[in-house]
Amino acid sequence: MFAISLGDDGAELTPLQPWQAEEFLAHIDRGRDFIGAHVGLPDIVTDLDSARAHLVRYAEKTAHDAGYLYGIRVDGTLVGGVMFRIFDTENEVAEAGCWVEPGHAGRGLVTRACRVIIDWAIEQRGIHRVEWHVSSANAPSIAVARRLGMRRDGVLRESYRYRGKRADMEVWSVLAPEWRAAKTA
Repeated sequence: MFAISLGDDGAELTPLQPWQAEEFLAHIDRGRDFIGAHVGLPDIVTDLDSARAHLVRYAEKTAHDAGYLYGIRVDGTLVGGVMFRIFDTENEVAEAGCWVEPGHAGRGLVTRACRVIIDWAIEQRGIHRVEWHVSSANAPSIAVARRLGMRRDGVLRESYRYRGKRADMEVWSVLAPEWRAAKTA
């Protein structure tokens, strides 16, 4: 399995695959409340079967070039992840997402991991627009979008029903020319 270094702090980016379901479930369990504050992943991954099913769904998306899922590891331990929930090469649009355990938040892990996958999507795969959909209440995720050089396209008012409540969703994006310009600046 490959691993891409995310810096000199023992952090790396690796694929997440179905055979890692037990580890994935343990990771979600460690951060269930924190991750679930804004992200539905803990509601989907509730036991070993659902963890495996989620990883299989992404393996199938990857096989069809329609989505990708990667783990963020620190010293070999799974502590978070990044993904392309949508990966549409025909329209050259992708939607990135993330999550991290509470003990590893605020260290720049998600930003560094997203830089790797966004750069790959734009430079290797020809994606023109990378989107970031985030609850307006999720300030840390909005901060990641800003650090990635994304611009807020708008707010979809009360468009997202989450745990029985309506939430505003912000759409942020970065375009390939903006990404390239920021890299050379």
